[in-house]
Amino acid sequence: MFRMAGFRHPREAGFTILEALVTLAIIAVALAAIGRLIATSARGASVLARHLELIETARAIESTLPAREDLTGSSTGEHAGYRWRLDVVPFAVPGINPDLPSPWVPQTVVIMLRSPSGPAFQLTTVRLRRKAKE
Repeated sequence: MFRMAGFRHPREAGFTILEALVTLAIIAVALAAIGRLIATSARGASVLARHLELIETARAIESTLPAREDLTGSSTGEHAGYRWRLDVVPFAVPGINPDLPSPWVPQTVVIMLRSPSGPAFQLTTVRLRRKAKE
């Protein structure tokens, strides 16, 4: 039989239905994996943003602390919808003699912060206070 250039037998032309289904299944699996990755990344970014808001609010509260001499005891309050608690306690470390001659007394300052949506954050730092004159 005479064959023309570019002419193919009908059985050789195109894809079979099985090949098309396998290709679609592979594409569906790849798209599902990409979707899961995007969803996980979005959740992670959201958690990170909430944590950053807590840290920035704690820093804002820390920057408005009273003077060293006035910083004692505990206090509570609210800032931009975030509830906070401030505790000032003596700085205690085993092996350090608190009776050493020094004009300064270290204090532990703990800021506990809770966001309106529930997550909490605690910032602990040390601040020096001038010793009371004897």
